Amino acid sequence: MRDIAVFSGSAHLGLAQEVCAHLGVPLSPTRVSRFANDCLEVQLQANCRERDVFLIQPLVKPVQEHLVELLLMCDAARGASAARITVVMPHYSYARSDKKDAPRISIGGRLVADLMVAAGASRVLAMTLHSPQVHGFFSVPVDHLHALRELAAHFRQYDLSRTTVVSPDLGNAKEAAAFARRIGAQVAAGAKQRFPDDRVSINAVIGDVADRDVIVLDDEIAKGSTVLELLDRLRESGPRSIRLACTHGLFAAGALKRLSEQPDVLEIVCTNTVPVPEAEHTDKLRILSIAPALAEAVRRIHNGESVSALFEESWTT
Repeated sequence: MRDIAVFSGSAHLGLAQEVCAHLGVPLSPTRVSRFANDCLEVQLQANCRERDVFLIQPLVKPVQEHLVELLLMCDAARGASAARITVVMPHYSYARSDKKDAPRISIGGRLVADLMVAAGASRVLAMTLHSPQVHGFFSVPVDHLHALRELAAHFRQYDLSRTTVVSPDLGNAKEAAAFARRIGAQVAAGAKQRFPDDRVSINAVIGDVADRDVIVLDDEIAKGSTVLELLDRLRESGPRSIRLACTHGLFAAGALKRLSEQPDVLEIVCTNTVPVPEAEHTDKLRILSIAPALAEAVRRIHNGESVSALFEESWTT
């Protein structure tokens, strides 16, 4: 592909390399250094002048370090006269800060979006944002992908004739219903309450899960407290089997170990939007690659083709 340059920050180099392999283009080098006063400096070590530049960087722990790194990458590309700068952000952690639900707090999802645009981003390619309104926080075009295709392809290897897709809460029920339609399953949802001290309570599961194969679907799993609470409610109804699925497997504070230790959880499925350290992997973990989807989206953006068509037709890379 001519006139394209792909760079990666330090957040998820493996994913960037995989995307470039599918595109058939080299991953251009990036140098990240630190001054004695702890400030970061970023240098893009390939020509950007009048080129279509793609910067791959999920916002993962340490989020603030990787955010500043991304902002400096945008500024470096703009200063190098890039024709267009697309931020490829497989995980936007600040999307969870999407509303003012307490006095005197910042809507971080909008603020960080403004920072990216101010730094030089021309457009954004994101995957499974925490809530739909985050799309509108950006004043530049946003292509919003999801991983339902990849997750559905994985679960079709099983007998789905008695399957129910369960959303942990009503907020994610729409995505769970879309996934259920893809695999020909029923859908259910938990009635969740979140308390000021970050406790989670699920009083009931709305839908049929008794003696059925359950797939719990969420956009991300962080500490796993919501999923563990949901498992308690599901067990009261006696499901036949339980599998967990999400797009972003953050697995903070030992969540993956705790979930893997649940004897009735057969499998934990996520994608590689964020890196899961090798040392934390368990026998129940399955990581699906979204690199082909990201690469195809990058190709279509570069060629001026429809990205929404990715969800309407079959394609290969």
